[in-house]
Amino acid sequence: MTTTNIVDKDGKTIAAAAATIPSDRHFRNAWSLSGTVITEDLTAAKVIFKEKIREIRKPLLDEQDVLFMKALEDGDTSAQNTIKTKKQTLRDAPSASAITNASNMTQLKAAWDTTNLGTNPYA
Repeated sequence: MTTTNIVDKDGKTIAAAAATIPSDRHFRNAWSLSGTVITEDLTAAKVIFKEKIREIRKPLLDEQDVLFMKALEDGDTSAQNTIKTKKQTLRDAPSASAITNASNMTQLKAAWDTTNLGTNPYA
């Protein structure tokens, strides 16, 4: 018989059948084991959240780079300024105050900026 084990972020292991497991697996790599109870480490979850933002924003920044080059070729300074602002907003996304100030997992998930990053993967 095979036993399925769960390993938390610190490398502690427990048999899955013996553990109280969170129903949400979005922040699986932020799980912390205390006895048989698995909780989510908010600090570690924030790091994962920011990494997801960086993953999602890369193609968005690449797209803005192309648009900027076209605006540059066309001499469209208005479009260039708009694109510069959009790119800065994307660069600033991981340091949003809503992420920093989140005091629980629900607030952290709600901190996703759908206006600039698109669909919330944590919704």
